[in-house]
Amino acid sequence: MTSSDINPPVFDEQYLMELLAMRMPFGKYKDVLLVDLPETYIMWFARKGFPGGKLGGMLHSLYEIKLNGLDYLLKPLRRNERE
Repeated sequence: MTSSDINPPVFDEQYLMELLAMRMPFGKYKDVLLVDLPETYIMWFARKGFPGGKLGGMLHSLYEIKLNGLDYLLKPLRRNERE
């Protein structure tokens, strides 16, 4: 296998920016940014099942980011969002 056989993952910057801006639409954490939700709440969704649609997809993405210790990758984007 050569390096040209390996496709790097494609990162959708627009999707990440939406993830950073999306707020929880219901429940105890209504109006809290998804990225600011407690990890235990995201883990609860992982056990019980993510909601359908875009919200579920974003919560699942956030779960994967946190599970793999990649939160630090969002910090520069959050800083750019505030500027």
